[in-house]
This record gives sequence, C-alpha cells and structure tokens, in this order.
Amino acid sequence: MTGKRWEHFPHGADIGVRGAGASREEAFENAALALVGVITDPAGIAPREPVEIRCEEPDEELLLVDWLNAIVYEMSTRRMLFGKFEVRIGDGRLEGRAWGEAVDVGRHQPAVEVKGATYTGLRVRRENGGWVAECVVDV
Repeated sequence: MTGKRWEHFPHGADIGVRGAGASREEAFENAALALVGVITDPAGIAPREPVEIRCEEPDEELLLVDWLNAIVYEMSTRRMLFGKFEVRIGDGRLEGRAWGEAVDVGRHQPAVEVKGATYTGLRVRRENGGWVAECVVDV
C-alpha cells in the first residue's frame, strides 16, 4: 500500500476494505475511511459534526467489525457521511469519534449502500513495521 493509507480489494460481489497505519488505531481509522470510500470520496465530506462511537470486544478483529458496523449504523440512522475518524483502543474497548455531515446526494454522489462489515477476510495484523486492518463489507 503506497501513498494513501486505505484501499479496496475485490471479493466476489462484495468489497474488501483495508486500512494501514503506524498504530492499530490509525489502521482502524483508515479502515473506516476505506468503508466510506465504498460509498463516496471521503475527501469530499466536510467534518462538521462529531459523533461518538464506542465498542467493546475481547478480540481486536471482532472490535474492527463492531467499529465498522457502528459507523454503518450511525451513517444510516443519522443520514450522514463521515470523512474524518479518531480512535483510541485499550483493554478490549474502542472509543472513537467520527466527523461528517448530512448526505447531499448531488454533491456526494453516493455509489452504493454498505449493509455491513463481515467476518470474511477479517484480519488485524502487524505488517512492515505498522498495522493493517481489513475485512469484506456487504454492499
């Protein structure tokens, strides 16, 4: 992964999302950007309104799925898109914040709706001196 810190990878009818970073937290933040990137370009989302997100799981891979699914839930119920994320992880808990704005179909041009993160391709690992967090999302 060169340049940007998130990317997509093909997986049948669904889409894989991958985030990388110097820390596990940064990898989770970038996996969230990859999730939003399935819908629209996260760079085009103004970070106007913060939303608190908390998850708790005993395993970092399950924590990633919960984190991404919490983002999907918040986007759906608030009719928002997020373009900036901040994560703190410790003792099986994730405390996060997402910043975004209301969906503007004309400006954001959403491509698809993400239904949720899955356990398919789920991995959180150290790689090349940093961290990678990835899974497949159902679209």
